[in-house]
Amino acid sequence: MKRYFLTMGLCIASLIYTTSCKKSSFDEFYRDPSKVTEVTVERQFTGMIYSYRQLIIPDYGNLFVTLRPTIFRYLHITGWINEQNNLLPGGAAIEDRWSRYYEGLAQYRELETAYNNSVDAEKAEKRIFFLAGKVLFYDQTQQTVDLHGDIPWSKAGMLSTNKSDYQSSYPAYDKAEDIYTVMLDELKAISDELNSITLSEAIQARFKTQDIINNGDIALWKKYCNSLRVRMLMRVSESSAFSSRAAQELTEIINNQSTYPLIITNNENSKIDIYSLDDNSIHTKGIKDAFEADGWYANLASKTMIDHMVGNGDPRLPFIFEPGAAANGQFKGLDQSLTSATQSDLARGGTVSIINRSTISRNQYFPGILFSASETNLLLAEYYLKNGNSGLAKTSFENAVRESVDLYRDIRSRSNDNTVPAAATPTETQINTYLSNLNWDGASNKIQLIATQKWLHFNVIQTVQAWSENRRLDYPQFSFVVQNSDIQKTVPVKFNLPPSEPVYNAANYEAVKAQDNVNTKLFWDVN
Repeated sequence: MKRYFLTMGLCIASLIYTTSCKKSSFDEFYRDPSKVTEVTVERQFTGMIYSYRQLIIPDYGNLFVTLRPTIFRYLHITGWINEQNNLLPGGAAIEDRWSRYYEGLAQYRELETAYNNSVDAEKAEKRIFFLAGKVLFYDQTQQTVDLHGDIPWSKAGMLSTNKSDYQSSYPAYDKAEDIYTVMLDELKAISDELNSITLSEAIQARFKTQDIINNGDIALWKKYCNSLRVRMLMRVSESSAFSSRAAQELTEIINNQSTYPLIITNNENSKIDIYSLDDNSIHTKGIKDAFEADGWYANLASKTMIDHMVGNGDPRLPFIFEPGAAANGQFKGLDQSLTSATQSDLARGGTVSIINRSTISRNQYFPGILFSASETNLLLAEYYLKNGNSGLAKTSFENAVRESVDLYRDIRSRSNDNTVPAAATPTETQINTYLSNLNWDGASNKIQLIATQKWLHFNVIQTVQAWSENRRLDYPQFSFVVQNSDIQKTVPVKFNLPPSEPVYNAANYEAVKAQDNVNTKLFWDVN
């Protein structure tokens, strides 16, 4: 239960900035509020980002503990050796991610407190830190709601506010629909405010120093905010409670991008870049152990994904995967319909493709992607398609593919590992051939085309988004080996709550106990 209360005594010694925008260590950037008397708005802003880094950049705990035994399997993003209860999410996987979200929430509450306790002049001066912090917080909150449904939220992280009274700080649950309503209301207001906000020269310099996502660029925060709104509105667009609002606001945003700009090209992506491998910096040095831990076969390619990429000539293939050592250069994924004994033999034999080591598992400069141009363009493709504009839908779809190809190329170019030589930059001919093979014009189910590209693009970089969109759109579809003794025989439609909740938050948990199972759909999952 302490995760609701911690103000960040967990792991941050400090956050710092050095000149030339190189965020290499973090001493002056941030101070743990439990250890110093001065808590500033700007330091808490960066402290919240730093806390949420574990859910943004490729991190051992998130990849290996949470995603490997759950969503990677549910979406055939990786292959795995079939075992009993393949589809049942374990308590450790759920607890780990839950705790990471609430560590960041505790930091957000400290930011909120620092801002609210400021005098009016300082509030006006530092408003940008609070607005940007909310955008990131709502991004992370949406992901957690989309995984669990109802969660403790509006009353969570209030120990400091409640003057360390633990008994009054156990948080009640908020309904998922209510959380979405608050976030959509606030993001709309933030979007409008960002269009008129002005910063003094001193605050602009300080914001650039503390902002390790968009480097102090307000234009990029506008695009992140509005793109997040589009994601959320599309997510709830088929829900009866939100369909009218979603239709109205999506039209307002998409048809007026001069006022509500979106992330359209990769140079506008919201992300955390890796600048240093120092232990006190934000880094991805744990990514190798997440995929290449001895005996776990966590980096095997799935047959479903490999077959689709090979069959259509996907230019991303040699960037995302590499052939097995004994495969004579052929890309082959692990077949989940085989027995576990046969799968184990194949995994040991070296004929199964693996996740590309130099692009992904040994790339210590792999950025943490919050929102990419491909995601926006795929959302636009769906919007235009559903609103009868197939021409703009096709253009957005093709733009999404091009930006995705270029993003994976760029990620590989950042790598400090050359175990696998970098593939040549995909040519325009290769990309056009791939688009031709996808056959937008001749496809009878264009939503399936869009959903499949989301699955391929999100992949290991935004896996929660991949699962949420797969549940919303019901494509691609996958098959699984299920044993008679398995407790869970179908793919979960959400995570259940962590084992700690009924123990430490028992009174409030009773209100949501009936829906705490992996087979109860979220309100937006209406298909």
